[in-house]
Amino acid sequence: MNQEALLAEVRARALALPNAAEKLSHGSPGFFVQKGKFFAYFWNDHHGDGRTAVLVKTSGREEQSMLCEVAPEDYFIPPYLGPSGWVGLRLDGRAVDWAQVEHRLRQSWERAAPSALLRGFETP
Repeated sequence: MNQEALLAEVRARALALPNAAEKLSHGSPGFFVQKGKFFAYFWNDHHGDGRTAVLVKTSGREEQSMLCEVAPEDYFIPPYLGPSGWVGLRLDGRAVDWAQVEHRLRQSWERAAPSALLRGFETP
């Protein structure tokens, strides 16, 4: 799958979340809760690293480290956002597990959404 198709898949899942919107941030498509924080970024060959990935928030450094240790072929600590607990989920290489991507996007959205919005949202 080429990068445009991967971005289209990520975009569809990210924008399906309540009050989600998209804008460019530092040259990459970013997804945020309207009037709120970013919850995901789509990166393609960022600074020539050769990776295509979606970056999402984790609960913190512990979860981030665990994901990278358990599945190093899927997860990595991205530059710039890594120290804040973000993780990169690779979309290149083998077949993408879109259920996993959707799950990570949803969890990241929940970490960025204001509490008033969360009260009306149930996680499946």
